[in-house]
Amino acid sequence: MLMRTDPFREIDRLAEQFFGTTARPAVMHLDAYRDGDFFYAAFDLPGVDPDSIDCTVERNVLTVRAERRRPTGENVELVAAERPMGTFTRQLFLSDTLDTDKLEAGYEHGVLTLRIPIADRAKPRRIAVTAAANGNGRKEISA
Repeated sequence: MLMRTDPFREIDRLAEQFFGTTARPAVMHLDAYRDGDFFYAAFDLPGVDPDSIDCTVERNVLTVRAERRRPTGENVELVAAERPMGTFTRQLFLSDTLDTDKLEAGYEHGVLTLRIPIADRAKPRRIAVTAAANGNGRKEISA
């Protein structure tokens, strides 16, 4: 059997339970980075059932919501409860330069990874400048 003697751990556990309710969702940790023509966001969600993960995009606000539940059953006896449980949520404000219509999501090894392509209109492009028809000595410039 496990025994605990740290009174502050109990306070932390209670705070996690309070902040992990649907009224006040707990925060989930995130890494965000760009690799070439894609933007990635990786959320730590260990122990979360993939069916409980909900990703939505409205305008340019990405919302990720997930729920972690404790094991239940007639013979389940809770001995230690240190992992945060409940509902977790995170919102990201995405740039207009991302193509949210082509957003992809995958969940592997407790990490939810979102892959969002950079919109074509945001990629560098070449603009051709042509000379006037009167031939006054102007040349074409590529920018």
